[in-house]
Amino acid sequence: MKSNGRTKSPDATDLVKGLAAGLIGGLVASWTMNQFQALAAKLTEEMEKSQGGKKKQAATQKEGDDATVKAASEISEGVFDHKLTKSEKKIAGPAVHYAMGATSGAFYGALAELLPTVTLGAGLPFGTAVWLIADEAALPALGLAKSPTEIPFSTHAYALGSHFVYGLTTEIVRKSIRGAP
Repeated sequence: MKSNGRTKSPDATDLVKGLAAGLIGGLVASWTMNQFQALAAKLTEEMEKSQGGKKKQAATQKEGDDATVKAASEISEGVFDHKLTKSEKKIAGPAVHYAMGATSGAFYGALAELLPTVTLGAGLPFGTAVWLIADEAALPALGLAKSPTEIPFSTHAYALGSHFVYGLTTEIVRKSIRGAP
């Protein structure tokens, strides 16, 4: 931030604005990430059909619930002593996904106000950090996903690509709301 040609520290209002812009960016990016994943799944299915292969399901679908549904189930059972029904899982899984995306985006937006260099790379380093921290470390540590060594490279690449989309979208939305930094 510049005032009369000098750099100044962001005030509380700037942090709140950055947090809000990041939160909105994270929500939009979570939706965009879902669209990217749906498109990738459709393209993969079409490629397999055109090559005469059978439709393959994602590893998480073969084993049951994905990590967001597992997290929602853990919260519901641990906090509310309530086992989620199948229809509740359809709502709770996406709710966890969007809550995680919004929270991560809010953190990023506030951090961008304090340390504008985090925005270098158009959000791709941010998306990579979310992937590393959440997918590669936290989810396996919490027992919500397999260990990274048990997951095929192609799945890691797909997840990283999805988080590139998330990070890039978060930054585009955040920046359009806040402007520079």
